[in-house]
Amino acid sequence: MDEITAEELKKRMDGGEILHLVDVREPLEHQEYNIGGILLPLGQIRALDVDPIEGLKEEEVICYCRSGNRSGQACQILDSLGYSRTRNLRGGLLYWQQQFGKGN
Repeated sequence: MDEITAEELKKRMDGGEILHLVDVREPLEHQEYNIGGILLPLGQIRALDVDPIEGLKEEEVICYCRSGNRSGQACQILDSLGYSRTRNLRGGLLYWQQQFGKGN
């Protein structure tokens, strides 16, 4: 697992890059605010139910949560399942919102 900064991620998003973003928070959190990732809660990942991203084992997968803790755990689990390029959003959405505001 590597980390990615909010600034680097925002630059890549603004550049139109196709990214595989995974929101590991709970559905209500995702509904309240997200940056475009698919919802795959940490509990589901812990249960090894990762079907929505099964085809991304060789792709960069960027996980995020509120603070970076749950997404770090998710990255570790995904790494153990053979995902080779997981990245954790450093500081999570708390830091993202401090830098860029609450966009949606």
